[in-house]
Amino acid sequence: MKIALGVEYDGSEFHGWQFQGDVRSVQESLEQALSRVADHPLTVHCAGRTDTGVHATGQVVHFETEAIRSERSWILGTNTHLPDDVSISWAREMPADFHARFSAVGRHYRYRIINRPFRSALWRNRAVWIHHPLDADRMHRAAQGLVGTHDFSSYRALACQAKHPVRTLYSLRVSREGEIVVIDVHANAFLHHMVRNIAGVLIAIGKGDQAESWANQVLELRDRTLGGVTAPPQGLCLSGVDYPKEFGL
Repeated sequence: MKIALGVEYDGSEFHGWQFQGDVRSVQESLEQALSRVADHPLTVHCAGRTDTGVHATGQVVHFETEAIRSERSWILGTNTHLPDDVSISWAREMPADFHARFSAVGRHYRYRIINRPFRSALWRNRAVWIHHPLDADRMHRAAQGLVGTHDFSSYRALACQAKHPVRTLYSLRVSREGEIVVIDVHANAFLHHMVRNIAGVLIAIGKGDQAESWANQVLELRDRTLGGVTAPPQGLCLSGVDYPKEFGL
């Protein structure tokens, strides 16, 4: 049978999602725990790979198994064998045509910035500290030029392996919650470092170092070497994945 899981993790001590053999990864931790519950080796596929230091509250994965377990058993049994910085939040048996990555029609990311004069001990691994005052309204206005279907070459990593740079941003919202500035991004899919590169551009605009029009100017250049700074990873979190209604997720 095919099982889908909801996964959350603190990426601070992981070298990203993908199994790399000689370093700690979320995939390896999850496969080891699930294999103990299933009593056989298995492979886990995720909706979206995350980089070193990036977190998730809404990651979705799937695996195939011959083991018969209840959904509750998959959750509780796996969590028993997982390290404290990874946990399963739900489990569901899925039809044979479901794939965590290829069935997804949308993904949500949230980027958090703690914006105050002094650093935070509690938020050090969950948000990026910017001591210069940020104008969140200005950042939000600048971001709206990125919404829609565009060539995001200027916002992809130079090492990005995606076949093409065209993506559709459904929404891009910047808001302030007290000392925290939040960037919420919803798209059909993302390029490598795309959200962090968008955040880097918007931070420069929020600080007043660049004009509001700069975000769109960078987009139109279609050249990563002319783009802004890549924002640090610890502020980024995969917050959700969208699927067609027939999958019931």
